[in-house]
Amino acid sequence: MSSKSASSTRYIRTPGTLSREANSLTFRSEKGIVHLPIHGVKELYLLNEISLNSKLFSFLSTAGITVHFFDYYGHFRGTFYPKEARISGKVKLLQAKACLERRMPIAKSFVNAISSNIHEVLYHYFKHGNKEIKPYLDWLKKDVPRIIDKIEDISRLLAIEGEVWRRFYETFRTFLPEDFKMNKRVKRPPDNPLNAMISFGNTILYTKTITQIYHTHLDQSISFLHEPSDRRFSLSLDISEPFKPLIVYRTIFELVNNRRIQVSKHFEKKYNYCILNDLGRDVFITALEERMNQVFEHQKLKRKVSYLTAIKYDAYKLKKHIVEGAPFIPFLEKEGR
Repeated sequence: MSSKSASSTRYIRTPGTLSREANSLTFRSEKGIVHLPIHGVKELYLLNEISLNSKLFSFLSTAGITVHFFDYYGHFRGTFYPKEARISGKVKLLQAKACLERRMPIAKSFVNAISSNIHEVLYHYFKHGNKEIKPYLDWLKKDVPRIIDKIEDISRLLAIEGEVWRRFYETFRTFLPEDFKMNKRVKRPPDNPLNAMISFGNTILYTKTITQIYHTHLDQSISFLHEPSDRRFSLSLDISEPFKPLIVYRTIFELVNNRRIQVSKHFEKKYNYCILNDLGRDVFITALEERMNQVFEHQKLKRKVSYLTAIKYDAYKLKKHIVEGAPFIPFLEKEGR
């Protein structure tokens, strides 16, 4: 019914009915009845066709639980967002003002962080003998910051970000096995096992970031790197982006290279799409949760934190920048530890 996860998150991937009984949740499926204590739960991930009712939504809202909806194929369909308890008209106005007046420097900081964190992830392979990726590492470290510094147009900045990711994908062939070869990044629908894991992992990280931003006064729809949107929480896209190399891609690389996930066992392929099967999702979600909850010493906070806490801290740093003008630098792996 539910994949292994941290205590604050529950994943339900079996079709069934979810309801409230007293002060707990009850899930009914063909496999039987499972009772889920509500204490400590912050997020629910519904990865299949799950029936719910308004009584349950009222209960979840009161408990402050965010619900993320996916279909069987792993496509994200939306989020149930509890009633916002941290609304600030002042912060919203200042956030909009910052987007209008200081969008470029904030957007540049996100792209610089993406580039730096990709460098940290790939440097591991360079240290262990992969000399083929050195030109890309040098470009990330020396050229990209200089190029970004001179850019004055958001479309040009997005083009450089796209180039950083494109070259990153090209390095995969140097350290991943042949059966996880990816000719190019394909999102909708993913067409091979590697694209399937990237799409699913990025979406889980995006929804995790939605939940972390929920605990701040920031408006999810006012973003800086990505265009503000009416149909998605674009600020979550901004804040999650520098964490993708550290959380999603590191998880994928370790699962693949340690053969904990295999093409023949963990994927389902039909026509022009490829998805993780039930066993594959269990393996992938477990590893992703372990990565997100991995604890390390944060040099600036002077205490041990998880990557999830670091995501929330980035949201608070952005809020402080917007309200007080404090410097905003997204999480950098090379400095965060």
